[in-house]
Amino acid sequence: MADTMKGLKRTHYCGEVTEAGQEVVVGGFVDRIRDKGGVIFIVLRDRTGVVQLLFNETTDKEIFEKASSCRSEYVIMAKGEVRERESKNDKLKTGNVEIFVTDLRILAKAQTTPFEIVSDTNVNEELRLKYRYLDLRRAPLQENIIKRHQIAKVTREYFYENGFLEIETPMMMKSTPEGARDYLIPSRVHQGKFYALPQSPQIYKQLLMIAGYDRYIQLARCFRDEDLRADRQPEFTQIDLEMSFVDAEDIQSCVEGFVQRVFKEVMGVDIPVPLPRLTFADAMSRYGSDKPDTRFGFEIQDITDTVKDIDFVVFKNAVAEGGSVRAINVKNGAATYTRKEIDKLVDHAKGIGAKGLAYIRWADEPNCSFKKFLAEGDLEKICAAVDANEGDLVLICADKTKTVLSTLGAIRLICAKKLDIIPEDQYNFLWITEMPFFEYDEEAGTWVAAHHPFTMPMEECLDYLDTDPANVRAKAWDLVLNGTELSSGSMRITDFELQQKMFEALGMTDEEIQAKFGFLVDAYRYAAPPHGGMGIGLDRLAMIMCKADSLRDVTAFPKVQNASELMSECPSEVDDESLAVLGISVNKKEDE
Repeated sequence: MADTMKGLKRTHYCGEVTEAGQEVVVGGFVDRIRDKGGVIFIVLRDRTGVVQLLFNETTDKEIFEKASSCRSEYVIMAKGEVRERESKNDKLKTGNVEIFVTDLRILAKAQTTPFEIVSDTNVNEELRLKYRYLDLRRAPLQENIIKRHQIAKVTREYFYENGFLEIETPMMMKSTPEGARDYLIPSRVHQGKFYALPQSPQIYKQLLMIAGYDRYIQLARCFRDEDLRADRQPEFTQIDLEMSFVDAEDIQSCVEGFVQRVFKEVMGVDIPVPLPRLTFADAMSRYGSDKPDTRFGFEIQDITDTVKDIDFVVFKNAVAEGGSVRAINVKNGAATYTRKEIDKLVDHAKGIGAKGLAYIRWADEPNCSFKKFLAEGDLEKICAAVDANEGDLVLICADKTKTVLSTLGAIRLICAKKLDIIPEDQYNFLWITEMPFFEYDEEAGTWVAAHHPFTMPMEECLDYLDTDPANVRAKAWDLVLNGTELSSGSMRITDFELQQKMFEALGMTDEEIQAKFGFLVDAYRYAAPPHGGMGIGLDRLAMIMCKADSLRDVTAFPKVQNASELMSECPSEVDDESLAVLGISVNKKEDE
């Protein structure tokens, strides 16, 4: 039978025991044991760290025997005197002291765990996720979860200090189109009808502005039924904010203050503000991405004019078809990128949709993949255009400009990682502004909204909403950190007539407008202050600040690729009686 805590009350966390000469009571998990016969050392672990417990020949016999029976992951409490250690460990915060135990309680025994609870582990992630409660005992994950908590704490403090009200919005709402599939909840009372889990609190926070709550903040849970990847989960947390009587610069300035505060308080890192800005067009032109990593160079350069007269069919066809020829100079890349490695880059480019890559590899002398098509002086002109010198690798793509940019944007990241030149302790924030208002859907042959339908177009673009959708820019922006999109924001449409025109431009009928957004449209008839806002991905922010590889490393109980949770085995089937109450039957696929 397990011991009880009666008579013992924890006075210190393990990681806080640093001063000799005091009596303390600690509790935690047995991390490891060293039994040297007449002396036993137990390393005790809790979320703050570890401390060493000492049992020797002067220890009460019953306590010594109890210590001898302890095994890894037992839950124990210990009372004793803090003494200086004979053999100090400067790598640990508590490495100069140990606790000579005078009372020991074994509160719970543990069977052998399916994997060892250690910081560095090579255990299969699937097994660790199945026993997530054990995986969460490991120090790296505990540090991540604690840092995430600190980020949330600073977030609330900052926005409270800046006049924001934290207001909760519904978790069960009307299904509205926001770009991804909704998670639906059947109604028992209203059979045949469904609630949706919110993809974001977008409509509600705009209604709060109409209601007069001019600064709203919420750490909002959001849900999207979409395919997963390393930086995506079906449920996530968004630092959601909305502000009235402001413009885009006011919102961005407020968020810059938050970024500066959270990095300073949580990591001790100074982020200079104002943060740099790039228009969407410039970001695509220079980096081939709307979320560029600017911690290294390898910028894309347009060499169309330089090569347009070269008698190389790949270049000529691209120019003739209205495309372009562009290049990146992988500085000092020639030594790393042998012909075999370059072939891998070519295959990757083809996988993206490009026809291939041309290259100039300047080792001892320039080696050009299209040299036989060059006239005298052509090679020198190209090298001069991209500032290539001995040791460099020039990669060239010729195709439709959209394909060229996306291809070289991906290739520059691959090369930077291969050369290991991306600084880990550098945090490059970037605002991407003047986002396109519409995107062209090549399969459907139509223009579709690039943002939610309440996004405000830039004033100078209003006249050609109906006539020139390619050139309509939105009062919308993204916040990017080291190549990861952290946040999207925009000013909102508050004019009733403009909102109606926007719905029509998106091809929505009056019936569709009323069915999906009628309550919001009606609200605008009663006047709305100018407002805008953002949603900052707390999970992604934590992932970068923790230097984690995946959102799973900063989420306590994450889902895997197929949106299931391995520990609880959800989603799961429910019995027919529960379905009948909801008026639902399940039609299984034939292959099941």
